[in-house]
Amino acid sequence: MDGVPEPHTGWTFLTNHARVLAAIADNHHARIRDIAAHCRLTERAVQKIIADLERDGYLSHTREGRSNTYRIDPGKVLRHPAESGLVVASLLSLLVRDEADRAGSPVTGSH
Repeated sequence: MDGVPEPHTGWTFLTNHARVLAAIADNHHARIRDIAAHCRLTERAVQKIIADLERDGYLSHTREGRSNTYRIDPGKVLRHPAESGLVVASLLSLLVRDEADRAGSPVTGSH
């Protein structure tokens, strides 16, 4: 079925919340459908994640015509006690660098 992401089984290194936040950091004007496609999630899942992030103050949006512009609070502290003191900007800087590295060069198995 078109538009439905392939199911994923097993564990992953990033949560869907981190993926959605990174997609929004990449494009503050992204539509939910584009975020869903990028993150390989359903639109409904993305809507719920955005609501979670907004409720807890990590994200806000303003309506501009028929679209939204998102704003991420880069100074907001990450939720898990193991990341005590780390802020959203730190997480996003790692993810953005990874995206740039992936776009610029292929991954090789040699060291």
